[in-house]
Amino acid sequence: MTTTEIQRPAVLAGTIQLWSDLLCPFAHVAIHRLVTARRRLGLDGRVTLDHHTFPLELFNGPHPRPGTDTEAVGLGQIEPAAGFRVWTQPDWLYPSTVLLAAEAVHAAKAQGLGAAEELDRALRAAFWVESRSIAHRKVILDVAGETGAVDVTELAAALDSGWHRADVMADYAVASTSAVNGSPHLFLPDGTGEHNPGLTVHWEGPWASGYPIVDEDDSGWAETLVERAAA
Repeated sequence: MTTTEIQRPAVLAGTIQLWSDLLCPFAHVAIHRLVTARRRLGLDGRVTLDHHTFPLELFNGPHPRPGTDTEAVGLGQIEPAAGFRVWTQPDWLYPSTVLLAAEAVHAAKAQGLGAAEELDRALRAAFWVESRSIAHRKVILDVAGETGAVDVTELAAALDSGWHRADVMADYAVASTSAVNGSPHLFLPDGTGEHNPGLTVHWEGPWASGYPIVDEDDSGWAETLVERAAA
């Protein structure tokens, strides 16, 4: 199949299709703002996030700890309520890969979009706030059990069989085209697409040894997108 034949999936009614990496701090901010706006507007249950994987490690190699630490410091200043902490566990526990966790979100999606959304948010919080190694099967299943929204036995069976690794790689094929620009990229049923909405950032010094500076921050986009998705 050529890249011209690869197409992004259609956006379901009442959803926001969200492409991201679990260790992307910009996605963590975007999801927090979407969920907060949805609750504020009274649209819980009417708008759901449909998660797809933009696997940064398949483009760039293993996730580097200095990159996430410095970005957490920068973005934590503009959205502290999202929950950001630098990694506090031993270096050897740092999750340099999150492909299995991404696969778990796809597996949870087979139980429903709501289950996938809950697991995705819980995995992000486990990493960003609690410094848990979400690369590991046991940690993933523990986090899933804590959500109360995921059938853990079914999830474990799906992970052990590898049923949903093909979903991750299908997303990677789409992410490798111009259809998706990066993490996060949001799409609405009306065709609207927004890449890293509301934020303009530059780096002071080299990436991962310098630090990010937020030049523009407008969080008003979240309510607009949630309302349009509901419509």
